[in-house]
Amino acid sequence: MSTAVSSQVGDFIRTQRNAAQVSLRELARTAGVSNPYLSQVERGLRKPSAEILAQIARGLKISAETLYEQAGILDRRSGTPDTVAAIRSDPALSERHKTLLLEMYEQLAVLPASPAPTTPQES
Repeated sequence: MSTAVSSQVGDFIRTQRNAAQVSLRELARTAGVSNPYLSQVERGLRKPSAEILAQIARGLKISAETLYEQAGILDRRSGTPDTVAAIRSDPALSERHKTLLLEMYEQLAVLPASPAPTTPQES
């Protein structure tokens, strides 16, 4: 992970944390990392491992895949981070609804697209 990618994933984590209205200390605690370490990750000074990214994702209630894409570990699907960010930052949704929507979105996003429904043609 390059420094630019580290900075990008750190910015994304900070944005998601702020959207979820979670303090750095609270996220560090739920992710099982120290406050200084998480702060360094957010500032792009540390390159978190896939395991740490998964722990941070759990703390943010987002999929680990989303953070892996931001970190360049997985190929990015078009629209995923923007969609997740939109759901996380929607003030009209409760935290429970955000979690449910994100879970459903992640499930649906991996399914193959269905062909368009066909209508019976008259003879």
